[in-house]
Amino acid sequence: MITLYDYWRSSSAYRVRIGLNLLGLSYTRVRVDLLAGDQAGADNLARNPQGVVPTLEIDGLRLTQSLAILEYLNETRNAGWLPPDAAARARVRAIAMAVAMEIQPVCNLRVARSVVEATGGAITMKGWMQRHIAPGLAAIEALLDAPETGRFCHGGHIGLADICLLPQLYNAHRWQVDLTPFPRLRAIEAEALLLDAVRAAHPDTLGQ
Repeated sequence: MITLYDYWRSSSAYRVRIGLNLLGLSYTRVRVDLLAGDQAGADNLARNPQGVVPTLEIDGLRLTQSLAILEYLNETRNAGWLPPDAAARARVRAIAMAVAMEIQPVCNLRVARSVVEATGGAITMKGWMQRHIAPGLAAIEALLDAPETGRFCHGGHIGLADICLLPQLYNAHRWQVDLTPFPRLRAIEAEALLLDAVRAAHPDTLGQ
């Protein structure tokens, strides 16, 4: 039995849902409502001391941190989300980390709320998100200006970079970030959304 402690709009949880779906793994979703503060409750802290989502229970293990979870799934299920050669793997990881370690932490709900509160609303949630998502995506668009880019971030198959990118593009749509300047990102998103596994993981499909 596989259990995912999940929130429908969490970028990190969305990544893991995509990964599980791509592998065809059945799993049970347990809701951790971030807006209600469930992440700071005793139950969630017992399984995830950072007080975040996702947590994945699989193979008798309890795994946290979405990138670590995806790497585990890649290694144990032969997912093929990373290329075979070291240079290509470094490229894919760099794109994935540009999302997971650069854009997302600044746009984390906890951080954004703190900014809004600290400025007395002078900076709005939407303004903060747009301020940081757009430049981050511009950098990724530039990283993709390379011959290794294909239908997806690296070649013709969905991989770790795409799995990280897609939830961030969902957030960009949610906060009305103009994606017109990013044709590569838009093309990759369109290709990914043709996949049943990706559509099934989408927050709009889950509807909470």
